[in-house]
Amino acid sequence: MERSRIAVAGASGLIGGALVRSLTADGYEVARLVRRAPAGPGEVRWDPERRSVDAAGLAGCAAVVNLAGAGVGDHRWTDAYKRRIRDSRVLGTETLARAVAALDEPPRVFVNGSAIGYYGTTGSRVVDEGAPPGDGFLPSLCVAWEAATGPAQAAGIRTVLARTGLVVSRRGGAFGRLFPLFRAGLGGRLGDGRQYWSFIALHDTVAALRHLIDTDELSGPVNLTAPRPLTNREITAAMGRVLHRPALFAVPAPVLRAVLGELAGDVLGSQRVVPERLLESGFAFAFPGIEDAIRAA
Repeated sequence: MERSRIAVAGASGLIGGALVRSLTADGYEVARLVRRAPAGPGEVRWDPERRSVDAAGLAGCAAVVNLAGAGVGDHRWTDAYKRRIRDSRVLGTETLARAVAALDEPPRVFVNGSAIGYYGTTGSRVVDEGAPPGDGFLPSLCVAWEAATGPAQAAGIRTVLARTGLVVSRRGGAFGRLFPLFRAGLGGRLGDGRQYWSFIALHDTVAALRHLIDTDELSGPVNLTAPRPLTNREITAAMGRVLHRPALFAVPAPVLRAVLGELAGDVLGSQRVVPERLLESGFAFAFPGIEDAIRAA
């Protein structure tokens, strides 16, 4: 894509912040969507809960990327927090989709965040973008989240649904919690460790999002995961090797359920997701293996 203006919602998050840094370093003008009064020309006001956005701030953008949403693993899943998780994604996506659809000159592409939680627990079965949604809170959330892009798709805007896996970073997400434990020598498998984790390095996540922006042939769901998912036991063993700490400890499933509540089902669940469409489109991973991804983090 030519040097141009790109709008990013969720720019303060782990992935959004890294994407903004990457775009800015390459000379793109980035419009960050914020929930307060804009502090400068690089910010655009929006309020996803009230379904409002300063549409004028989106004018002239070649791409709009929506990565906003309350953290899935930040709190115990009470009914109230599950509503917050859902509303922050569904209402925000619907707000942006309607806004870009109404522009006189809409963006060339609308990239909307989603998650491999769409597939639910798949056990050892390998799944790609053609698999149906699973059962439970996260799959139903992802279905509604993706459906909220409808106005953009109806307006003819190329719309990509970025179903992201577990991002390997020491700054946030599941791995952000694991790194300090392993550095302290307290790391180990979760549950029996046989559940598959579909991971992706933060660097590759950002590179993949930029690939989605630039590749005109891509639309619909695209999995953002490394090519070869591994079990939790394999991943935690790799962390021990890379960080030179023994992975001796294990957190039993009943303890996880007691501490995390309903969220524990997704931590212990197995998802063996592969990035079929990303690979078919010619994307090359910089850190396809778990040890390389951990070192990069």
